[in-house]
Amino acid sequence: MRKQRGFTLIELIIVVIILGLLAASALPRFTNIAGQAEDASIEGVAGGFTSAVGIVRGQWELDGRPQGTNIDTGAGALVLVDEIEVYVDGNRGYPVSGLDNPEAHDLNMNAEDCRSLFAAILQGAPTASSNFADLDRVRFYVTAENNGTNDICVYYQASTLKSLSGAPEGDDYLTVGNNFVYNPRTGGVNVNLNRSN
Repeated sequence: MRKQRGFTLIELIIVVIILGLLAASALPRFTNIAGQAEDASIEGVAGGFTSAVGIVRGQWELDGRPQGTNIDTGAGALVLVDEIEVYVDGNRGYPVSGLDNPEAHDLNMNAEDCRSLFAAILQGAPTASSNFADLDRVRFYVTAENNGTNDICVYYQASTLKSLSGAPEGDDYLTVGNNFVYNPRTGGVNVNLNRSN
């Protein structure tokens, strides 16, 4: 009987070629995995934010729809959610600020109102800043814009803005960086997937 001692050189070459073909066909599926993870991440945070907006508005309803200090604008309405004070638009009940800002309403919001709202209504909120220079230290860059009807909050995913030389402005959220937009007049949250890198 003859003992077999291993693989021949031809068999090893064939195995290497087959593994190379498998790797070449599988590689394109994994090259954009970071982009897909960024997309899924922003969609998950936006979903949590949407739920939190609904909870705050529900608390406003349970509290008897407090009107706030200015009935015309709805400013100054306050609800308490899990021992956290959140200012809402007293006319519609949607959150407008997590700061001590009784003047905030859907026509009078700034980036810091949007940032504080993000931190106040999301438990364990990702790090966020309204300062573009903080882009390397936070997960979200926050800005307030006007959509022509009222003020809106735009939450940009910081990792998708790193190739930009300056902060996005105006309606850039439609074409620049992954982001989600919160409209305090309607309570709506829209996700825009626009990775720039």
